[in-house]
Amino acid sequence: MAEGESCSPSAAEQKEDFEIIDKNLIPNTIELKNEEKEKTAEETRWSAPILSLAKKASENLVLSYGHALKSASLVGFISKPVSNDNTAKTTVRCHTMEERANLMNMMKLSIKTLIQSALSLGRTLDSDFPPLQQFFVVLEHCLKHGLKVKKTFIGQNKSFFGPLELVEKLCPEASDIATSVKNLPELKTAVGRGRAWLYLALMQKKLADYLKVLLDNKHLLSEFYEPDALMMEEEGAVIVGLLVGLNVIDANLCLKGEDLDSQVGVIDFSLYLKETQDSDDKQDGGITAVLDQKHYVEELNRHLSCTVADLQNKIDCLEKTNSKLQEELAAATDRIGSLQEEQQQLKQQNELIRERSEKSAEVTKEDTKVELDTYKQSRQGLDEMYSDVWKQLKEEKRIRLELEKELELQIGMKTEMEIAMKLLEKDTHEKQDTLVALRQQLEEVKAINLQMFHKSQNAECSLQQKEEAISSFEGKTNEMMSTMKQMEERLQHAEKARQAAEERCNKMKQELAGRLDTCRQQMSQLDSKCSTLEKELKLEKEQRQTLQRELHREKDTSTLLKTELQQMEGLKKELRKLQDEKQQLKKICEDQEQALQEMGLHLSQSKLKMEDIKEVNKALKGHTWLKDDEATHCKQCEKEFSISRRKHHCRNCGDIFCNTCSSNELALPSYPKPVRVCDTCHTLLLQRCSSNSS
Repeated sequence: MAEGESCSPSAAEQKEDFEIIDKNLIPNTIELKNEEKEKTAEETRWSAPILSLAKKASENLVLSYGHALKSASLVGFISKPVSNDNTAKTTVRCHTMEERANLMNMMKLSIKTLIQSALSLGRTLDSDFPPLQQFFVVLEHCLKHGLKVKKTFIGQNKSFFGPLELVEKLCPEASDIATSVKNLPELKTAVGRGRAWLYLALMQKKLADYLKVLLDNKHLLSEFYEPDALMMEEEGAVIVGLLVGLNVIDANLCLKGEDLDSQVGVIDFSLYLKETQDSDDKQDGGITAVLDQKHYVEELNRHLSCTVADLQNKIDCLEKTNSKLQEELAAATDRIGSLQEEQQQLKQQNELIRERSEKSAEVTKEDTKVELDTYKQSRQGLDEMYSDVWKQLKEEKRIRLELEKELELQIGMKTEMEIAMKLLEKDTHEKQDTLVALRQQLEEVKAINLQMFHKSQNAECSLQQKEEAISSFEGKTNEMMSTMKQMEERLQHAEKARQAAEERCNKMKQELAGRLDTCRQQMSQLDSKCSTLEKELKLEKEQRQTLQRELHREKDTSTLLKTELQQMEGLKKELRKLQDEKQQLKKICEDQEQALQEMGLHLSQSKLKMEDIKEVNKALKGHTWLKDDEATHCKQCEKEFSISRRKHHCRNCGDIFCNTCSSNELALPSYPKPVRVCDTCHTLLLQRCSSNSS
């Protein structure tokens, strides 16, 4: 391509089509090789590793695009106008290829800086270590590249935790990580769970193994990634091979208390950039620095646009959730109103039922009182009649006895007494009739008494039934009151939750507004910087074209006169370059040998530490903590425990001893301070320490 421009279009240039290029403007392979040699000579002067990698990527893209244009010109495609679909596809492919290459180069740099900084520190890394944080950010970008968007009822979901969940099915060793990630209550999004999964896998030193298992099963990854994604291409295998080197690092990352859900993953290129040193050719150095700064600004712009898009997506999601919460609040208020109306209706019904029951109870009480009064009055009259009849019977019996006596005395006087006897018989018949009538009246009174008794029993049964109904109504009213209290409590909780949700939404809106303002300011600053840099680039390109024309003229004149001298100078330059390359390769080999030696020392030290820890774990597994109730005598001296002889646990073996047998103190791996140890464990631990020190 003319002027050595790369095929990586920016966000504004992606929508444009390819222009028709003349065949004269297509670079030859000889010119490209000469430019490549000049650029390799300049590359040795660069100090920052990201600048060299960016330069190599741009050169490779220039070469590939130049060959492609030349082959297209030979076939005859360039002279014809290209369709919009083909140009769009080619631009998208070129863009994805460049993204994969840039991500792989960034991954190399982050791993290299992380290993160097960790070896220089010589200790376990925390989550606050900046190179480690940047490594996780770059790895997250690599895993997000080419992810398919999953649509849900809330919105679009794009997270890299879905492919990581497949590791649990493919590799059963990763089930511990999955369960521990799911049990963390602080994580609420899939992005936070994915970051926690990466933290735990790095601490286990099995991150490369798990990702290799995923790459071996690409037919499963096709559900989550596009065909041209980084994890589906060869760059994924290269990154997995680079991750093996992280097994040298010991990391101690604390997941509790960290907000992994709301972290913004932006790559900080300031860790990998260094100030360029002054060289002999100031113009070439300035051009390369400006080009590199342009690439850096473009990458920063792309990352900022990605972050702005993510923030806008989050704002949309929050607005949707806010609208849903408002709808739910409206529905809840409607339900509350309907429940209040039902409550009022139930209260009215309850009052009506209570009034009716009270009225019916009063009526029944009055009826029973009247019936009891009538019963008492009739009973008093019957009692009086019964007493009178009884008195008459007594008198009649007495009279009968007197008559019988008189009859016995006057047996001899029958004739005289016949008239009197007839009169007496008549009187007796009349009295018998009266007795029969009185008996009939007594039977009727008894029947009336039975009827009144049955009525009183029925009245008592009806009273009991009415009292039971009243108690049931009171229970129902109590239940209704309890349900009303529960509904009021639920309403209070719902109002509190609504207020908390509104406060959270307001806070999130304020934070997002502040972040959007800062991002807009940064974008405006970057746009101004880009415009100034583009102007400077245009000026420098024009100067470079004029210089190249002058150089071509001078070369044409000098080639006729000094061909042999140029060949000799070229051979000398090649010899010098070969010597320089040889020295550089020697230095690299020496550095690598030193690094391997240091890594071997670290590995040997870590192996020794692991063996010590395994021995301590074996010793700890063989002992159990004895309960206080199970021990009545000291295990060593076998003396019985009492108020004066107290029980003491040995922190190493877990058995119970007296004070004299466990007066020693030693520092154990599971305790930070010296603790109580029995005599036998004290001697064993001292022997072990002496053997380890020797």
